[in-house]
Amino acid sequence: MTPVPTPPDLRALTTLRFLAALWVVLYTAWPHLDVGFVPVAVTKGYLGVETFFILSGFILSHVYLEAAGEKRFRYGGFLWARLARVYPLHLVTLFGMIGLGVAATAAGMSIDGSLTNWRDLPAHLTLTHAWGLASSSAFNHPSWSISAEWAAYLGFPAFAFVAWRLRDRPVLATVLAAGLALGLYAAFEFLTGYALTEATFRWGALRIVPCFALGCALNLIHRRGGVPFAGPVALISGVVVLVSASLGLWDAITVLAAGGLILGLGSLENSRAGVLGSKFGVYLGEISYSIYMVCAPVLLLTTNAAARLTGADDKQFHLLLWLGLVAAIPVAAMVTYHLVERPARKALRGFADRRAARAAATIARTDSPDRGLQPPETIV
Repeated sequence: MTPVPTPPDLRALTTLRFLAALWVVLYTAWPHLDVGFVPVAVTKGYLGVETFFILSGFILSHVYLEAAGEKRFRYGGFLWARLARVYPLHLVTLFGMIGLGVAATAAGMSIDGSLTNWRDLPAHLTLTHAWGLASSSAFNHPSWSISAEWAAYLGFPAFAFVAWRLRDRPVLATVLAAGLALGLYAAFEFLTGYALTEATFRWGALRIVPCFALGCALNLIHRRGGVPFAGPVALISGVVVLVSASLGLWDAITVLAAGGLILGLGSLENSRAGVLGSKFGVYLGEISYSIYMVCAPVLLLTTNAAARLTGADDKQFHLLLWLGLVAAIPVAAMVTYHLVERPARKALRGFADRRAARAAATIARTDSPDRGLQPPETIV
């Protein structure tokens, strides 16, 4: 495995992952609430994914950039660690949605035909369904962003190459990354007629690029000591995110403000992070990936069950029942986190560590003067 340093624990950013996931959940679940209005900020909930993308670039640079710059980076080990992080739960939710679709069809229920678009299954299995290789948003729709993340993981050496050479000019790197985001957002909308921040399975691999690059650049500022007055910076950036989303301003403004929020919280000492640095907040952040991935399957299951019980053909429910349906999402996420996500990640990384240890032992025996040459095992 790639030798990984032990960087400072950024607890507030872990908790921020939960808030981003919650924003996406509200965006997904609100149509099932029987009210006559939708707050503009809720309609912008898809920007929670942009927050995840910026965080991804920031954290991966936080952990791996120095190793990449000093030629200590093992690409295979990095990819294996990333795959161990996202793939097991992706498979479980993918086949969970397939099971729900098959069961609904067998029961004579009417379902959206795109739910089980079998032609797109290979792209989902290979995490390429956000690369323009899938014809529809089939199966577990939110997983398109995991496909986009996989594209960024594959391209991480290129991001790291640029970031490392700009490490002594972090402000310039951030300005360039912000300019890339603004230019790409404007050009994409001009050419396609819709915002890149709303792209999913067709342009998801492109959608992550400006956010991931911004996260990498912001980490360079963090490495130089972060920003002074981290608390006020985080507070002001958070307010700008809320105001921009609530007023429906250009998504690029919200994205850049989310970057400022991440930089501010990342510069904040854990002892000063308040609830964002609490054990409970960090735990919610740790299960945020599960929350995001089980959101669609749980809503599909619970809203259909509730509609049958209440006779609500439009699958819209009063506030208390709706809150119960939404509350089922983090409960299910806790189950998948403890039974699937965490143990699978531990097992896969343990497998890689054991292979690396056996390879190191083989090399040591090969180097011994009293033994013949033996081919070492491949290090994952």
